[in-house]
Amino acid sequence: MTWAVVRIRGQVHLSQKVHDTLWMLHLTRANHCVFLPQNDAMKGMVQKVKDHVTWGEVSPEMVAKLLLKRGRAAGSGRINDDYVKANSKFKSVWDFAQALTKGDAKMTDVKGLKSVLRLHPPKGGYRAIKRSFRDFGDLGYRGDAVNRLLDRMIFEEAN
Repeated sequence: MTWAVVRIRGQVHLSQKVHDTLWMLHLTRANHCVFLPQNDAMKGMVQKVKDHVTWGEVSPEMVAKLLLKRGRAAGSGRINDDYVKANSKFKSVWDFAQALTKGDAKMTDVKGLKSVLRLHPPKGGYRAIKRSFRDFGDLGYRGDAVNRLLDRMIFEEAN
């Protein structure tokens, strides 16, 4: 399984350990999102920065939607099925999204694909960025509810 980890809080008043861990996770700014495998090393890192991020299990549909809307290649170009097919062993974005959520693939498996997704603040705003999800806030583990948050953070362009 794969987690989607989203940084919610900014850079003010961070301890050096938390700052370094966020840097290693490539979460350098608020509203950045990365996909991480569920293993002991990542669990420990995410637990260390739990007061600055939210995370949960992401669905293949949401991964595909995020990659098509907010995924960028080198040079800030958009990605599509042709790009994924030309730069990886996967036939489409959907195949890559399924492999990514199962834990069979990483973002680096597609050459030139940036590992960080830059998202917008959620439509409707955050509830509370200083409280945990269990206490009606936004921080910490949120399980499948991360899909709803990510859907609110994808900017739908007007035609």
